[in-house]
Amino acid sequence: MSRSQRYKKKKMSRKILAIEIFLLSSLAVFIFYWLESRLMTDSPISNEVSDTVEEPLEDDITERLNDIDKEKELKEKVNLVIKQANALALGYDYEGAIILLQDFTEQIGPDDDITEAIAGYQLEKERLVPLGAYDSINQISHVFFHSLIADTDRAFDGDFDSYGYNYYMTTVSEFKEMMTEMYNAGYVLVSIHDVGIKDTLEDESTQFIPGDIMLPPDKKPFVLSQDDVNYYKYMDGDGFASKIVIDENGRPTTEMIHNDGTTSFGDYDLVPALESFIAEHPDFSYRGARGILAVTGYEGALGYRTQDSNSPTYEQDKATVKEVVKTLKEWGWEFASHSYGHRDMNKYDYSFLVNDTNRWQEEVGALIGPTDIYIYPFGSDIEDHQVYDSEKYQYLKDSGFDYFCGVYKSPWMQVGNEYFRMTRRPLDGQAMLQFPERLGDLFEISKVLDPTRPVLQ
Repeated sequence: MSRSQRYKKKKMSRKILAIEIFLLSSLAVFIFYWLESRLMTDSPISNEVSDTVEEPLEDDITERLNDIDKEKELKEKVNLVIKQANALALGYDYEGAIILLQDFTEQIGPDDDITEAIAGYQLEKERLVPLGAYDSINQISHVFFHSLIADTDRAFDGDFDSYGYNYYMTTVSEFKEMMTEMYNAGYVLVSIHDVGIKDTLEDESTQFIPGDIMLPPDKKPFVLSQDDVNYYKYMDGDGFASKIVIDENGRPTTEMIHNDGTTSFGDYDLVPALESFIAEHPDFSYRGARGILAVTGYEGALGYRTQDSNSPTYEQDKATVKEVVKTLKEWGWEFASHSYGHRDMNKYDYSFLVNDTNRWQEEVGALIGPTDIYIYPFGSDIEDHQVYDSEKYQYLKDSGFDYFCGVYKSPWMQVGNEYFRMTRRPLDGQAMLQFPERLGDLFEISKVLDPTRPVLQ
């Protein structure tokens, strides 16, 4: 082959190689763009791929968020019911706390926090013994007060009434110190209905039996009451509360009228002062117990002049008393008749007692509702300490009264088939200054006595 022929052949090969490279490059570009278009297209295939990847992820996240919300809501409910159970347990009602939590777990299933709380309540419940530190209900004290002095400057100003206040009243400061000392000594406030229980027998007759007040072995039950919760007119301007009211939070409190005519609300008497103390020391109250409020009728009730039908606020006052009483009962307070006219029922005859009782029922009982507690005026029992068998007793019994309270220097009670009697001790100026030995089991007088209290005249 000649040189020219070899040259032509080599030139041709180069052309063929260039054409092949061009074709291969074009094919590569085509394949690249074809694949990209397939990935970006909105074809049913791409939708199917998208559906199978994205939608299950969104559903799973939503479901997990819903589960978290449900767990949080359940936890809040558990915490709330445990808080409610703790409130019962603080008042020594461990059985009630356990039942509350058990009923709740029946709705939601097992819960570790609830199981732990129930176990703790069960242990505390096993520590309880009947009557706590006492062997008999005869050891249980019933203490009582009159209206508390909120302003000692006005009460002990040297006028005629101040002498009576010094004998028969207690200051707010003294009351608070008494409760503190009794709390520190292991005393626990109970209801008189827990001390003596009205039991119904199989033949539907009734009898009274001692109550089994279940307390820790170092606790001592006691009953508390207040006489003349009326806020009489003679006390106006002398440093006492003027009436019981319900504040904007639904809490019982008292109104105070100051020298300049302005009014304020606060712990100016026993009811709100005791409520404040129990709020700070919930274990001072056995199963929500409060005191007994003994009310007369000749100047209305609770500071409202419901005895005067000519008063322009007569109907409103009656309605207000009913509302105040309703709230007080919801907070655990009990009511007693202190007679209508505050007369010594031991000295007055049967007909007087009948008329007085009927009038109290019509004017006061109609406002406060039924009560089975009768607290004798002046503490003067109709039959001293003998067994009741008089017509006076029978009329009071027929009028619905089962619990009768006089006054004595030490605890005394009588559990009869038809009634329950319990004496009370006054915690007033006379008791503290003249008979301090009678109160030695409750507190030391020096720790509670108000320094502003004058010497007894």
